[in-house]
Amino acid sequence: MNGVAGLDHVIIGVSDWDVATAFYRDVLGAEVVDAGAGRVAYRFGDIQLNVHGPGVDLSDNVARLPVRPGNSDLCFRWAGTVAEAAEHLRRHGITPETGPVERSGGRGRGTSIYFRDPDGSLLEFITYDS
Repeated sequence: MNGVAGLDHVIIGVSDWDVATAFYRDVLGAEVVDAGAGRVAYRFGDIQLNVHGPGVDLSDNVARLPVRPGNSDLCFRWAGTVAEAAEHLRRHGITPETGPVERSGGRGRGTSIYFRDPDGSLLEFITYDS
């Protein structure tokens, strides 16, 4: 039977291409992919964040309320402990806002820590016991 096989990509909005790219590359470890016309995307394995930002013509192929800088809420699986995730953020000058706290995610119960990207979007690292 054919059907949904998984999540492929989501859209985020940024206000400054260079600042956002440095953050997603250096802090989150994204592979920066050239998306053409001065745009980039951020790839994590086989999941991609497509990026809308300054100078992008969104045409008509967008949500009724297009994604804007600062209004995303994304969770990333962290390969390690939540303490290691918190230390990683601190090394990059990022103060976690919430956590560690227990949360429910795609793999069941996990432990999360929350922080923000440069535009204020809420980001989360979740860890799962092995």
